[in-house]
Formats: sequence, structure tokens, C-alpha cells
Amino acid sequence: MKLDILVLAAHPDDAEMSCGGTMAAEIANGRKVGIVDFTKGELGTRGTPETRLREADEAGRVLGISARHNLGFRDGFFRNDEEHQLALIPYLRRYQPELVLANAIEDRHPDHGKAAALAVDACFLSGLRQVKTTDPVDGTPQEAWRPRQLFHYIQDRYLKPDVTVDITANWQTKLASIQAYRSQFFDPASTEPASYISSKEFIEFLKARWQEYGHAIGVEFGEGFTSYRQIGTGSLFNLR
Repeated sequence: MKLDILVLAAHPDDAEMSCGGTMAAEIANGRKVGIVDFTKGELGTRGTPETRLREADEAGRVLGISARHNLGFRDGFFRNDEEHQLALIPYLRRYQPELVLANAIEDRHPDHGKAAALAVDACFLSGLRQVKTTDPVDGTPQEAWRPRQLFHYIQDRYLKPDVTVDITANWQTKLASIQAYRSQFFDPASTEPASYISSKEFIEFLKARWQEYGHAIGVEFGEGFTSYRQIGTGSLFNLR
């Protein structure tokens, strides 16, 4: 099954928090979107890895994604090295996405920057025919594939976007997908210890960020992305 967009995420909920609106918008436009989570978030203050996996499945149903996988990398300790690149490349080749969305290149959590670098290198190596891989599901030999473009979503730290997507029609779907992670975010009935993202104020911060990026392009809500490559277009009239 070919996907139009493959989202790569260090932890379950990274994708929803940072580009859930874009995913929802493109799915509404008829495009196929999938997610590959690198870890189970087992170092998180709240919840368990098993809970996070169930919540990730629910969030995916809210968004309407076509596929989701978890690579089982070690939370906090995975690296951008040959072992991890060769674990990710088969999924890039299996789904042959035109676009890849990956973690922020710089952020509060060190896993995010590592995941961004891993995504960059894996996308490049995936296009080399001498890198041999087999399909992670059926074991058949794979052809080389390189995505047309790789964008990095923006997470905790503010980064100036290279491109911003209007998510005004889809921000409530994005919010619902975030709230599917009941163990992680604000719940007044929870007996779990407090964490950086578990307060009511954190949800308000997220909404304010979407409003800030939306305001910059003249809409109500937006999501920003950066690119390590130059962005081109066939016509300036295609830009907002």
C-alpha cells in the first residue's frame, strides 16, 4: 500500500501534537497517511508502554490514518546509526511516501533532534539501490525509494517555519487525537504524577501555538514546518 505521507515520530503522541492537523487535512482531501513511531515512550512519567500503544491506536482512528507501526527503539537511548537506519528504511520502501514529516530538528527533548537526524539519513539511504532490505511484513526484497520532500514539524521550542499549513478546518480533529492519550494529558480525575505535558495550561499552550502560526498566514489555526532543503514551486501563484 503506497502512502502519500509518512509521519516519523520519536514517541507516540509526537505526531498528533505537532502535525495532527496537517494529517487530518490531507486525509480529508483523500490522501493516505501513515505513522511510524520509534519508541513506546517507556520513559514517560505517566502511563505504561502498553497504555501508550492502545492510545496511539485510538488516536490513529480519530485521524483516519491508513497504517501505524512502532519500531520498539529504546526511549531515550536510540541513536542515528546503521542499526537504526536499517530498521527504518524498510518502512520507507514499503510505503513509498511522497512526503515525510519528522521530528523537530532542535527541541527540549533530546530524542526529537536525534529522530530528526535519523529521518534525514534514512530517507537518503533509502534511495540507494545498493542498500539491501526486505519488506518488514512479507519479507520480499525491496526496491530503492527516496521521498520527494522531508519536512520537520515544530514541537516544544518555537522555531520559525519555512512553510505553514492552514489547519483551521481540522484543529478540533487534531485536538481529539491528542486527547486520545488520556494517560498523558490533562485529566482532573487522574491519580498519576504530574508531568510537563499533563497540565490544563499545556493544552492551552498548544492551542495558542496553532493560533500564532495561523495568524502569521492570515488564518485562525496553523501548523509550521521547517525544511533542511530549499523549497521550490512551479509558480508563485501556488503560494498563499
